Amino acid sequence: MGEIALKKLIRQLGAIKGRHTELVTVYVPAGYSLHEVSGQLRSEQGTAENIKSKGVRKNVVSSLEKIIRHLQLYNKTPPNGLALFCGNVSEKEGVDDIELFAVEPPEMVKTRLYWCDQKFVLEPLEEMVKEKEVYGIVCLDKSEADIAILSGKKIKPMVHFDSIVPGKTRAGGQSSARFARVREGLLEDWLKKVGEAANKLFGEHKEIVGIIVSGSGPVKDMFLKGDYMYGNLKQKVIGAVDTSYTGEFGLHETLERGEDLLKESAVVKEKKLLQRFLEELHKAHGLVVYGAAEVIGALEMGAVDTVIVSEGLDMKEVEYECSQHGLQKKFVFPDKKSQKCGQCQQVMRILGERDIAEAFEERVKNYGTKLALVSTDTREGQQFLYLGGVGALLRYGI
Repeated sequence: MGEIALKKLIRQLGAIKGRHTELVTVYVPAGYSLHEVSGQLRSEQGTAENIKSKGVRKNVVSSLEKIIRHLQLYNKTPPNGLALFCGNVSEKEGVDDIELFAVEPPEMVKTRLYWCDQKFVLEPLEEMVKEKEVYGIVCLDKSEADIAILSGKKIKPMVHFDSIVPGKTRAGGQSSARFARVREGLLEDWLKKVGEAANKLFGEHKEIVGIIVSGSGPVKDMFLKGDYMYGNLKQKVIGAVDTSYTGEFGLHETLERGEDLLKESAVVKEKKLLQRFLEELHKAHGLVVYGAAEVIGALEMGAVDTVIVSEGLDMKEVEYECSQHGLQKKFVFPDKKSQKCGQCQQVMRILGERDIAEAFEERVKNYGTKLALVSTDTREGQQFLYLGGVGALLRYGI
């Protein structure tokens, strides 16, 4: 399953809430025996027979049975492992609708898990699809500084410095004024040293999309206000974070306290993309198209730079078969899956379907085109969904 389709599935699974602890989650690590997993689940079925509530007991046992039968379809564990989610997804009280969702994830599953709850356990999959954009961190105070690279939740420390800036208590025999001048000069040299290291490191890592400056006390604010980093790098600063520590603890504290900044940065990036789309749309010969068929046409011409799909768009690509005219593919809404052949008006047989985002994720690979999945959390995102929820920025006019 592609990353874009997995994101949509995670949101779908996250919206399912069980009335009781009857939603079953199973994670099978890469290389682990499916036979052993099936044996464990058979044992759990026996345990589930002791559940007092008849409805909960029935749903848990049925879900486990469905998972066990699904595991029998595999000759061996998929290369990256397997994640299985099963339970009663019916929203009507007293009505059972046991549905199974099976995921072969894009990265290796390292967690072995069986869990029953009112919600599915999604954290291992969520970690796989989190934005892996690269950020820079400068964590400093008057005593030490660390410069690091952040990718996802992985922090890679790159440079560490210890400073010689003295505390505010003056040394014996020096006048207050002289001590203050010396300290101020050393602090200026210290900030220059940190800035030079940041310029060199971040200049070499062109993939960095944002920079966070952190630390305890006023030194980080002095660093931000001064001209210690090049102008193009200062423009990448997304904010400052107060931390209680510097060093390794300070870097991890920066990540924890800077999560809102990182989320906001992703939202800003999305808003800019959609604003660009809407601006082009209002031009007489703007470099955009919208609508699934129009985007595919432009894509096949090699004219598309970025395909944009709304998370809120509930549309499927369905493969049909007409007995007279063969295979056909169409993008349709779920309530309009029944389709007639455009040539003979015969109702076609459905062979398969997939989410529109997954369909475009596969198509863009052939054209060196980017794919952006955008939310409906912003005004621009809602406007884009109103326009149809699928569009593209073009490389050139068509």
